[in-house]
Amino acid sequence: MPDASALLTDLYELSMLEAYAARGMTGSAVFELFFRRLPPERGFLLAAGLDQAVTFLEGMRFDAEDLAWLRDTGRFAPGFIDSLAGFRFTGDVDAVPEGTAVFADEPVLRVTAPLPEAQFVETRLLNIVHFQTVIASKAARMVLASGGRQLVDFGLRRAHGGEAGLFAARAAWLAGFDATATVLAGRRFGIPLMGTMAHAFVEAHDGETEAFLDFARTRPAGLCLLIDTYDTERGAARVAALAPRLAAEGIAIAAVRLDSGDLAYHARAVRGILDAAGCGAIRIFASGGLDEARIARLAGAPIDGFGIGTALTTASDAPALDCAYKLQAYAGRPRRKRSEGKATWPGAKQVWRRLAADGTILGDTVGLHDEPPTGTALLRPVMRAGRRIDPATADLAAARQRAAAALASLPPALRRLEPGTVPVTISPAIRALAAAADRAAAGEP
Repeated sequence: MPDASALLTDLYELSMLEAYAARGMTGSAVFELFFRRLPPERGFLLAAGLDQAVTFLEGMRFDAEDLAWLRDTGRFAPGFIDSLAGFRFTGDVDAVPEGTAVFADEPVLRVTAPLPEAQFVETRLLNIVHFQTVIASKAARMVLASGGRQLVDFGLRRAHGGEAGLFAARAAWLAGFDATATVLAGRRFGIPLMGTMAHAFVEAHDGETEAFLDFARTRPAGLCLLIDTYDTERGAARVAALAPRLAAEGIAIAAVRLDSGDLAYHARAVRGILDAAGCGAIRIFASGGLDEARIARLAGAPIDGFGIGTALTTASDAPALDCAYKLQAYAGRPRRKRSEGKATWPGAKQVWRRLAADGTILGDTVGLHDEPPTGTALLRPVMRAGRRIDPATADLAAARQRAAAALASLPPALRRLEPGTVPVTISPAIRALAAAADRAAAGEP
């Protein structure tokens, strides 16, 4: 993790922690992380970030420098700061596996722990799970729009920080992207790396042909040449002329990249130039301001793959989702928020999924965790007593396979990125529990 300090949190988490300690409020609490509603641009979400969330919970602690800094602020009582030296997460976590399609009002992660621990981890859990789910969900739309064509993450330079770029590469790979240009993601997560060349490399040479030759002889494996620095079609003609010369040196040109202009027009022109020269094996790769809508519009163009940057790592059309982490039970009693427009359903919950005979999702039911099942349970045990109990939560390849299956299980309209979503039903038992919690809060018998 780029920054594992427990101080990577909101101030109010520490303020509440001190107040809970002063009152001795350490009973068992249940918090759930969920998405209240989906924006019009999202008919589904793809859960992501669980592995990093568990890693955070296992390693969360205040080191000596953190404690010294807190003392220097003068904000907290010395005794409280001393107690933080041994503060650890000792609770349980149940969660929806990464790569699962989820919808509004469904808990994707449930924490059961002493109240101070369950409360304190709120900010960082939201930070991790929300961001990766945002990016995985955006990437999944591009996967659906691409029709099986290659997708590569080019987005680090436009990401909102280094961690964001790294996590975006992970989330995109999970969702079905084929590779990333982010080198650390290759090391950290084992994601295949792919890159081409910059316009500056071509401009630094006295001629385009010279640039192509220098790059090809230095980086012959998976060679992709950028041909639109000056004139796209002329660049394609130069590649076609160089192909036999490089082939004689044992170097095959794998692809050319288009990064500007009318991509469909240029792709057709370039395809014609390459085919006429007997270079039909050279693929065409496109980049430059692409998102799922533009990818879909390029369905008929002879483009074999896409590099996606800004639209992916910033999820530019829906960069933030209405994500929440709320108290659902404390000290054996159901708890619920009733704020206008932000009311929650109380109790520890499970999500039950119903599938059609062909595997398509029919609908989900959110029920209490101990209700009789009405489908396949989505939340599974992940941590017990502060320790990871399911090594599969760290298996990114398995999450990627799960995501592919999840996209295949979406109703046809959602796979076509049309408006709509899957129906989510709140069980009668939860509604009854909410009514009881309301009566108790009002002091009624």
